[in-house]
Amino acid sequence: MKFVAYERTLQGTGASRRLRLSGKVPGIVYGAGEPKTIELDHNALYFALKKEAFHSSILEMDLAGATQKVLLRDFQMHAWKQQVLHVDFQRVDDTTRLHKKVPLHFSGEENSVAVKTDKCLVSHVANEIEIECLATQLPEFIAVDLSGLTKGQSLHATDIQLPAGIKLVRHGSLNPVIVAATPPKVEAEEAPADAAPAAPAKGGKPAAKAPAKDAKKK
Repeated sequence: MKFVAYERTLQGTGASRRLRLSGKVPGIVYGAGEPKTIELDHNALYFALKKEAFHSSILEMDLAGATQKVLLRDFQMHAWKQQVLHVDFQRVDDTTRLHKKVPLHFSGEENSVAVKTDKCLVSHVANEIEIECLATQLPEFIAVDLSGLTKGQSLHATDIQLPAGIKLVRHGSLNPVIVAATPPKVEAEEAPADAAPAAPAKGGKPAAKAPAKDAKKK
């Protein structure tokens, strides 16, 4: 994806406030050289942030007539307005190694035994994983085929097949569940409301009927 940025010379709280009032967003790009302050068109950036690829792929930034490869690293939104307040980018090249969370795209669960035969509920516990790779190898997303899912099976992070050159980032010994196939709940049958009362025990006497509430006293 491509986007246009402009050099920003004025800095500080007041300058950033005036920039936002004019429909621009202050930002910074760092890495592979000196950090540089930039500004972007607010509406163009706002709608770009709604696209998954803008968050998880290498971007081409046009700045002062030159194209640089960058990666979105952070952005801040207003507490209640639909307004982007600030954005950070990182320059990358062919030697840059990244730690980045990428989205998971699931497919095939409707064809699995868990769903077709056993009527399981498939829960997507996590929709992204963190990976390590070269910037040039960063995938826009990772495809996960669920057609082999079976009843009661849980798919963990280490079970996901990653493309060559990409490693899963694990924090300690954690191996979180990504997908779980939960069997359907079986509800206990309720006794009919008009069921006959239980017979009295052998030798016992049937319970006396309670007097009617509206019976007249003699």
